[in-house]
Amino acid sequence: MFSAIFPNVDLAKAWQKTWETLYMTGISIIFIFLLGIILGLLVFLTSKGNLWENRWIYGIISGLINIFRSIPFVILIVLLIPFTKFLVGTMIGADAALPALIIGSAPFYARMVEIGLREIDKGVIEAAKAMGANTFTIIFKVLLPESMPALVSGITVTAIALVGYTAIAGVIGAGGLGDYAYLDGFSQNQNDVTFFATLLILLIVFIIQFIGDFITKKLDKR
Repeated sequence: MFSAIFPNVDLAKAWQKTWETLYMTGISIIFIFLLGIILGLLVFLTSKGNLWENRWIYGIISGLINIFRSIPFVILIVLLIPFTKFLVGTMIGADAALPALIIGSAPFYARMVEIGLREIDKGVIEAAKAMGANTFTIIFKVLLPESMPALVSGITVTAIALVGYTAIAGVIGAGGLGDYAYLDGFSQNQNDVTFFATLLILLIVFIIQFIGDFITKKLDKR
């Protein structure tokens, strides 16, 4: 039945490409989560009326986030070629895609972190300050716990976008399902391969969304 619908699909190769996509997405998400939280916290804390208010630092970090968030991913890959070659030693393969994936997605997630932090009731922060809590206690005991549902929801959205980025990176040599759909499917006029790769990408997206929604609901105290 399977071979009749997908006669040109090599399951062993499809699994290898799926693993490459999962590898690129998984490794990138770890760094994006950490970097995004750091950047989001810095933007929030240095903004007007907050604990580390500083318009210069806020302007610089916010500006950098806006710049990198605005660059199309394909162009960003090209711009990062020298940096990627220095860091990884090659422009081909899953590891070579990681710098662009992380740098391209972390600013997007940082904005989502900032939005999540701004949704926290200021009264909770003021109460913590009145009780003598220092800045780091407020960050780790108030800001991050209170915004955790928004942070998980944000990283879920970012992870789904990241799967799309891996497909783009795959077309230009990073491997993964994008590479499989383009080189083995589109380039060789094997539409069943392209369709099967698309189904696998959709399955990954649905699983990420399900897991993200489940964790968000568990964390949401409302």
